[in-house]
Amino acid sequence: MAAGVRYPIGTPGVAWTDAEKLHWRNTREIQRSYADEVVAKLEPLKSKFDVTRYGSLSHGSYEMFAVRTLATWSDDKPCVLVTGGVHGYETSGVQGAIAFLATKAEQYASKFNIVVLPCVSPWGYETIQRWNASAVDPNRSFNPNGEVVPGRSFNPEPATEESTAVIAVLKSLGVARWLCHVDLHETTDTDESEFRPAKAARDGVESEPDLIPDGFYLVADNSNPQTAWVKAIIDGVRTVTHIAPPDANGKIIGEEVIQEGVIGIPPPNQLGLCAGVTNASYATTTEVYPDSPSATPEQCNAAQVAAVCAALDHLIAHEPLCK
Repeated sequence: MAAGVRYPIGTPGVAWTDAEKLHWRNTREIQRSYADEVVAKLEPLKSKFDVTRYGSLSHGSYEMFAVRTLATWSDDKPCVLVTGGVHGYETSGVQGAIAFLATKAEQYASKFNIVVLPCVSPWGYETIQRWNASAVDPNRSFNPNGEVVPGRSFNPEPATEESTAVIAVLKSLGVARWLCHVDLHETTDTDESEFRPAKAARDGVESEPDLIPDGFYLVADNSNPQTAWVKAIIDGVRTVTHIAPPDANGKIIGEEVIQEGVIGIPPPNQLGLCAGVTNASYATTTEVYPDSPSATPEQCNAAQVAAVCAALDHLIAHEPLCK
């Protein structure tokens, strides 16, 4: 659906009621298998890691899983969190998290306690949707009491089953201080053609078109940008895929570019973002562009792995807690 075309659900200028949200959910279709593409890939990892169910969704038969380096877990090591599939339709976030576990995570287990939540939103993965089944953006739902600024795209939304389950499993681990959190995402062409118009229709406002950046970029906390760390991630990813340039106004997705390939936003916990779910000193959101003519699905998955590895390599080299 092209930007500017009226979304087919609801009345223009009128926010959706529960009836429109239910209509939206009932018109979504399953397009791929969470069981085959995610859960089945976790089975062979059980020989290397602790794979546990940490929650389930009330709509559909979906269970969520956490993977961690239990055998080498030590209170003396810093803790790292990797999350994927907070937006279920962002494929490389999920597959990149799984690929990191399958190919690289063991190499870092001597330095870090690692926790990976590979697919936070399994209904969204199967239906290829940004929202969960209640038409709520999971990546705005980690702090419903955060700061709301009228007209801003980054605003908190109600808590979801997905975010509540993540918060609960992290609390159960008893980690007092997280060192690092990398949240794996994508920015896709459907953001402009489907999900921004859908959000505008849901909220009863006018859809504002924007440009989709061609390439990889990071989202950093303006109050704690960790410039050397995010530069290391950008440099690691550029060996796999290209970095998004700013648009004609010097921005990416309408936000200020604070260094190459990095946009700055208010603290993620204020906005309800998953990247703010821990107290990690080093936290960022990756954004891969899977619709680029210059990138394949394999490159997108590899870019997510490269981002996590570059993040951890930099910490090993520069962070005293990793010595």
